[in-house]
Amino acid sequence: MTITEFREKCITGEYTPTQAVAESLKVIEEKDGEIHAFLAVYEDAVEAAVEATKRYAEDGENAPALLGVPVAIKNNILVKGRKATGGSKILENYTATYDATIITKLKEAGAIIVGATNMDEFAMGSSTENSAFGPTKNPVDTSRVPGGSSGGSAAAVAMGAVSVAIGTDTGGSIRQPASYCGLVGFKPTYGAVSRSGLMAMGSSFDQAGPLTRTVADAEIVHTVISGKDKMDATTISDDTYPEVSVKEKYTIGIPRDFMKEGVDAGVMEVFDTHVEALKTAGHTIVDIALPLFEKGLAAYYVSMPAEVSSNLARYDGIRYGHSAEGETLLDVYQKSRGEGFGDEVKRRILLGTYVLSSGYYDAYYGKAEAARELMREELAGVFENVDIVLTPSAPTPAFTFGAHKDPLSAYRQDIFTVPVNLTGVPAISLPVGTVEQEKGSPLPVGVQYIAPHGGDTRLFDLGKKMYDNTL
Repeated sequence: MTITEFREKCITGEYTPTQAVAESLKVIEEKDGEIHAFLAVYEDAVEAAVEATKRYAEDGENAPALLGVPVAIKNNILVKGRKATGGSKILENYTATYDATIITKLKEAGAIIVGATNMDEFAMGSSTENSAFGPTKNPVDTSRVPGGSSGGSAAAVAMGAVSVAIGTDTGGSIRQPASYCGLVGFKPTYGAVSRSGLMAMGSSFDQAGPLTRTVADAEIVHTVISGKDKMDATTISDDTYPEVSVKEKYTIGIPRDFMKEGVDAGVMEVFDTHVEALKTAGHTIVDIALPLFEKGLAAYYVSMPAEVSSNLARYDGIRYGHSAEGETLLDVYQKSRGEGFGDEVKRRILLGTYVLSSGYYDAYYGKAEAARELMREELAGVFENVDIVLTPSAPTPAFTFGAHKDPLSAYRQDIFTVPVNLTGVPAISLPVGTVEQEKGSPLPVGVQYIAPHGGDTRLFDLGKKMYDNTL
């Protein structure tokens, strides 16, 4: 049930958090052996549910927004006293010493954290095949990936263990898994949600957000976890951007030239059907040009590895995390990092170190950052004439395990999502159709709505009109 339905039933006593958590843990026990969405399950959630049930009896309608709601948390977000691995062997035994700001806010709102979800190592990947603890399977079709890097969070919702999971999105890591698993996935405006207590991959890209079954649920969760935070100087206040209005009908721009190559025919069919649904609902559809968006993938895979190289330097085998013995300090560094990091992480560290090195900084990193600024300007110009930009969430449905052994082909799965993180604007993925396959269940397909800076509410408004109202 939705968060609103859950809350109403708990207030009347028709349902309780105790029942909800028991059912959540039962689903995990029955299904997660095959799916592997979770890296850890917190059995003390049962005690928290008992307390939440008592609180509903005492507080009634005054109960906090998420009281008793079972929530799963991606394992790169710190929960005090719990292991926070980031999907990496180098942090296999690391226990968080404090709560991330968003965890504090979830707890204050009464949410019950039932477990930690699997992920691509340090959020580097589009399939959750890069986890040091084994891959997660897509509950829709277990021969296929759930997407990444928040694949464990997406799978936790898709298999029915929870109705809300928190993921992180650096280049599409919430929206792409949402598309693959048939869920709603929301990436906020950069700075809307605190990154304090979130393991840094790309500091100027990362944002945490919800994976849910409805847009209304995503909005409720985002309202809880967002806001200015003194522990994160990049967080923004509500008045940072000009007010982005909510309208009865919207003008929606489609960058058709950006979608000409590499998009699965079935995905385009679902996309075009959704465009017709938007027209039928009275929204205006126009073609737009975003030529620099085509450079987004190249810019992203220069700027992001550069930040990865800097952020992951702290994992040196000395301060915390996996440490290997060596005869010299350099041996300790090399062995600890060599044993602790997986192939994809090493690849990005090497690339990032290269583009930041003397002689190459201006040629690569400097140009990527300049392209990024031009993309912001290009998008701002487009938003002077349209309210929303519409693209597919991903160029294909969920792919089979091992289908993208070539890193470059795997990176192309992010082509529609990375420009959003490069420019810092908000976006939401909605499941609007399926693609048939010869064997197995139809595969979900998502579309992506993109709004101007601070336009998070606009995305929720259109999403509820075009998705929630059809359920």
